[in-house]
Amino acid sequence: MNRRYFMMGSAAAATQIVRAQKSPNDTVRVAVVGCGGRGGSHMSAWTSQPNVELAALVDVDDSHSERFLGTLAKGNKKSVPVFRDIRKVLEDKNIDAVSIASPNHWHTLQTIWACQAGKDVYVEKPCSHNVFESKQIVAAARKYDRVVQMGSQSRSSPALQEAVSKMRAGEFGEIYMSRGLCFKARNTIGKTPVEKVPLGVDYDMWTGPAPLRPFTKNRFHYNWHWFWDTGNGDLGNQGIHEVDIARWGLGVTHPTKVSSIGGKFMFDDDQETPNTITSSFEFNVGGKPKMMTFEVRHWYSNHEAGINGERAGNTIGNTFYGSNGYVVIDNYNKYTSFMGSDGKPGPARTERDHHFENFITGMRSRKREDLNAEIEEGAMSCVLMHLANVSYRLGRTLHWDEKTWTVKGDAEANKMLTREYRKPYVVPEKV
Repeated sequence: MNRRYFMMGSAAAATQIVRAQKSPNDTVRVAVVGCGGRGGSHMSAWTSQPNVELAALVDVDDSHSERFLGTLAKGNKKSVPVFRDIRKVLEDKNIDAVSIASPNHWHTLQTIWACQAGKDVYVEKPCSHNVFESKQIVAAARKYDRVVQMGSQSRSSPALQEAVSKMRAGEFGEIYMSRGLCFKARNTIGKTPVEKVPLGVDYDMWTGPAPLRPFTKNRFHYNWHWFWDTGNGDLGNQGIHEVDIARWGLGVTHPTKVSSIGGKFMFDDDQETPNTITSSFEFNVGGKPKMMTFEVRHWYSNHEAGINGERAGNTIGNTFYGSNGYVVIDNYNKYTSFMGSDGKPGPARTERDHHFENFITGMRSRKREDLNAEIEEGAMSCVLMHLANVSYRLGRTLHWDEKTWTVKGDAEANKMLTREYRKPYVVPEKV
């Protein structure tokens, strides 16, 4: 399977580049992979931009794709073909890109297959399910010269771009620490029994690279986030947005040390991942230390730094601490700042992102630097998240070696940087 796409990759890639470079007025044809909640945003994006066309839908659950077809019909949009297997779409030379909104454990392999088939890729966060996949997804984008963007919308917010630019320029002094927050009142998922796979569902294809477990509703739609086989907990769900912002603003890449503690509190249910976790990261930037913290809380919580208002509830955002003040990121499109010891209001801005549009811009220019969340940036942020989860699962601090991409002196941790893939859905050692 991989050899087949390897052989067709160079010729298909050349065809796609010609299509994308013809003219800014040429229609870009995009297939959406994954017709769940996030997939709806993808479909909306590709049916609302000029000279962009939704070309196909891919989902293992017929009821999901049928719902999307219904949405297209209600909006008087053109119907499109539907598939259960992404490989059918990759065989179509008239499709320029795939837009991946499938579960986490599929993101890297589907992206690699698409790159091998000469397609550009918009892939949802997190772009990888483990550290090994973060390396491989970038390697595939480079080898096949593909335009690949991770769905970190905040990177395309002019407001957040301004905040980071001001931090880089020293307006708030030396930024020595960042803090990401993901406080969401998530209820228990309960316990669900093993049952027959629903009609119209290709459960083998849905499982893909993961171990094939007996079907339960909790392991399927959305709640797959809370199982290690398929998800990465809230740290890799909502949290990866804030991890990425925290790393971006702090101006760091690889950590030197990662430590996490946490657990499952309150609920006795099927969830495997922690509902509460605190992670700390240390960095060395030109001989100077920097620090990043990240926290997930699952239930009632206070706000911090004025993020999301005054009343208790969800708090999603970031804080950056500098020697002359601090900067607060509220969700994805707003920042405020406070200067000096008396906390006088500083620069502020609110402006929404245009992340899907940015991907099309990158496709047309064929320049990686035109992408606001080019895959190497996304993959690096995912590495932090994965290391934090490994630290939590092992119950100890990890000392990271960025040259070898390994944990120093910890064979057990290094084994958890990848997984045993279920054939034939294998993320290759050589892309």
